[in-house]
Amino acid sequence: MEKVVRPANQLQLSETEMKEEHTRVLTANDPNVPNNISKYNYKDHMYKIDPPGPGDHLAMHLAIDGWALFREGDEAKLQATAEEKRKAAADEARKEAQKQAIEAGEEPDQDAGNESGKNQFNYSERAAQTFNNPMRERGVVTEPPPMLSFRNTVAQWEIYDSYMAEYSAQMAEQEVENKKKREKEAADDGAGGGGRNEDDMVHSAKMGGALKILERMVNQNAEDEIFQDFKYWEDASDHFREGEGSLLPLWRFSTDRTKRKQVTALAWNPQYPDLFAAAYGSYDFMRQGSGMVCCFSLKNTSHPEYTFGTESGVMCLDFHPVHNSLLAVGCHDGTVMVFDVRHKANRPIYSSSIKTGKHTDPVWQVYWQSDDQPKELNFFSISSDGRVASWVMSKNELKMEPVMQLKLVNTIKDDPEETSLSGLAGGCCFDFNRHSEHLFLVGTEEGKIHKCSKAYSGQYLETYEGHNMAVYTLRWNPFHPRVFVSCSADWTVKLWDHSVPYPIMSFDLGNAVGDVFWSPYSSTVMAAVTSDGKVHVFDLAENKHEPLCEQKVVKRSKLTHVCFNKQDPIIIVGDDRGGVNSLKLSPNLRKVHEPRDDEGNVVEHDPIKLQVDKMDRLLTVADTKPVSG
Repeated sequence: MEKVVRPANQLQLSETEMKEEHTRVLTANDPNVPNNISKYNYKDHMYKIDPPGPGDHLAMHLAIDGWALFREGDEAKLQATAEEKRKAAADEARKEAQKQAIEAGEEPDQDAGNESGKNQFNYSERAAQTFNNPMRERGVVTEPPPMLSFRNTVAQWEIYDSYMAEYSAQMAEQEVENKKKREKEAADDGAGGGGRNEDDMVHSAKMGGALKILERMVNQNAEDEIFQDFKYWEDASDHFREGEGSLLPLWRFSTDRTKRKQVTALAWNPQYPDLFAAAYGSYDFMRQGSGMVCCFSLKNTSHPEYTFGTESGVMCLDFHPVHNSLLAVGCHDGTVMVFDVRHKANRPIYSSSIKTGKHTDPVWQVYWQSDDQPKELNFFSISSDGRVASWVMSKNELKMEPVMQLKLVNTIKDDPEETSLSGLAGGCCFDFNRHSEHLFLVGTEEGKIHKCSKAYSGQYLETYEGHNMAVYTLRWNPFHPRVFVSCSADWTVKLWDHSVPYPIMSFDLGNAVGDVFWSPYSSTVMAAVTSDGKVHVFDLAENKHEPLCEQKVVKRSKLTHVCFNKQDPIIIVGDDRGGVNSLKLSPNLRKVHEPRDDEGNVVEHDPIKLQVDKMDRLLTVADTKPVSG
């Protein structure tokens, strides 16, 4: 007999409640995932419980993408149909190939017509059959060092004895070397020598050359962006601004020894287009000191290649057009010198003195004689003492030959006898005509420009009046034989025709003009620098009234000189703080204006005659009335 025993706390349900079905939910909670994390809610300004995410309890053990297809599916039926068509096409091609072989009288090939008779499961191409050499390690390539088996019992005192014996042998060898070195130095001193030991590799010429090459490599790698701009940069905005141009700053050349000096002259080397010389002195009469000449190269922009020091400030310099290592220099104390940059010694090979002749005032410009001389080389100089002199380099000394004394024009007109009492006109600059070497121009402190000749040293051929203050620079046009340009402290740049006694063009630049220079590629392009730190580039064929480019180069300095490179489209400008800035010209500033036919092709022409004709056209349309100062 069964007896049902019910617990006292069992729930009593009716028949209806017992027949009701309840859905059971299987949940799995990871005990390692916390469910009581509270985070600060910045919106409600209180801590709130952060519930666990839905993926915190999920763990993937295995996941595989299947490739099997349902046999009754549409995709499986499409693949089966495509396979049957491919087999039927292959059978048809094989039967056709066998039929053609029987007709040709050949034995039919059972595999003919197949797409590939190769075994696709055991096949290698010819390229895969190439023998690859195994990698050889360093230990296999090199010869193994010699090996020697050695056995011995070593004690502490034996180690000490071996070390002391080796040390004594090294000291004896060092003493022998020092003795030989002392004997060699004594022999050099007795013979009047004093040179370095030829075996000293650190201070040898080869080491110096290697270090110079390494320094250039480091600088070019460090300034790679500037070198890339120097070679390939072209201002694309020039296509959209006709008649305007720009200058791209490249490098600034300076040294610690020249920071308090002024750049007084610039000159490019006639043979090496990357080498230029800069003269350092002072235009302030009360602040005179020593001078320097530094030769910089575009291949090494951090340090000068050659440096020469002088007792007085250097005012001018010029490279010889043929013997490009000779550098003529004029100083503030009236001395002229000739340096050879190939010599490492910091002294001139020629120097003027009171015995052989000397200027008594600062030498403002020097110029090498370019025509062929039968014997000695010579150059000219001009000074504030009113004399133009020729210097002849003889074997032992530098001889001075007077060329002309600059007389005051007004005094000659009033009373010729008072000329000797009032003194001579102070010369500031001069330039020789490239087409007629006997003609040269002289600019004076009074603002006068005199045309002179080496054949007539007693009088002027012509006097040009147009400037009110000292004339700083005179430049003959390198293409046209009659045209020259001048700049002055009266803020103007004037264009002259030496057959006309007054300027044919005048440009007021708003500040004292330190220098002006013609471009080597166009007869109508010139650049001028002013004391407010600006560079003005003119192209008179494009605009006869205003410069194409007026750009400020330095902020708190005065620009003193400018010079065009004869090969690359760059100019260098010097300032009164010892720096030389290099700038690249944009395409609009270096147009040549070559003649073209109706189709736009360049017509064959003479480049020199083209530049002369271009300047002749400019002179024809220029105003023939005198231009007031």
